[in-house]
Amino acid sequence: MKTRTKFFSFVLLALLVITCSKKDEKKNTETIIEGKMTILVDETLVPIIEDQVQIFEDQYKAKIILDAKSEAEVIQTLANEDSRVAVLTRKLNAEEEKLFESKKVIPKITKIATDAIVLIANKNNKDTLIALQDVIDFMQQKPSKIKGLVFDNPNSSTARYINDLAGVKGFPKEGVFSFKTNDEAIRYVAENDGMIGVVGLNWLSQPSPAMQPYVGKVNILNVKGTKGSDYIFPSQNDIAEGKYPLARDLYIVNCQTYAGLGMGFSSFVTSEIGQRIILKSGLVPAKIPGRKIRTRNSIENNKK
Repeated sequence: MKTRTKFFSFVLLALLVITCSKKDEKKNTETIIEGKMTILVDETLVPIIEDQVQIFEDQYKAKIILDAKSEAEVIQTLANEDSRVAVLTRKLNAEEEKLFESKKVIPKITKIATDAIVLIANKNNKDTLIALQDVIDFMQQKPSKIKGLVFDNPNSSTARYINDLAGVKGFPKEGVFSFKTNDEAIRYVAENDGMIGVVGLNWLSQPSPAMQPYVGKVNILNVKGTKGSDYIFPSQNDIAEGKYPLARDLYIVNCQTYAGLGMGFSSFVTSEIGQRIILKSGLVPAKIPGRKIRTRNSIENNKK
């Protein structure tokens, strides 16, 4: 019996050593600009993060795999696995922070941009104005001018945002259509009159070639907030000035416990190059990139 106990103890110790060795090996082979890692990304943010990854990989010896999921799935995966990085539309809440504290992990949270949730309608609908109160009333199952709402995913960040805004825990039993991706939601609105789509801005500002015909068949609506009387279009300027009522900040949540690619990628996205990529995408960068202005003491006249 003692021999068997010693044998099992030896096996357990060996497995522990192997596991620790693999972790140490990863730390040794991965730096802030070299190595390979997976980044979890909120599905509503895929286009802008794909652009960042492409330029990052071009500049460094790094390979980043994007794992796109709904917000709920990203949080769950991040909490259950070590040494992971995620891109989210919100910070961690108190309950999530306590979970990481119990694992002795202190997530590093970096704001990278401000995005917007946009409301879209089929171009056959000539009305391009919508009141946010009508959306809230619809979600609360009160009389509303809205015929139906279309979401990307019932577990997405956009769905959670609208549910929180309306003070409800889930979708109404009737009048709500949900799919798996923003592309599917946009396609449904493009093919069905009277529906209001709820999607992330960067899926419309950076559509894939396959989605361009569908994006061309929808209008982005001007939204009137619950306070004020102006209808606001989600332009970069109005998002930056806080006028658009459905703006939201974007964050990189780094749960790596060592100086790895998570740190390097976060630094890159918040650098001048990364912030210019965000500016070009139609979103609002966390730091406005500087502009270099060349001054001259005299006017040069090359004409002869």
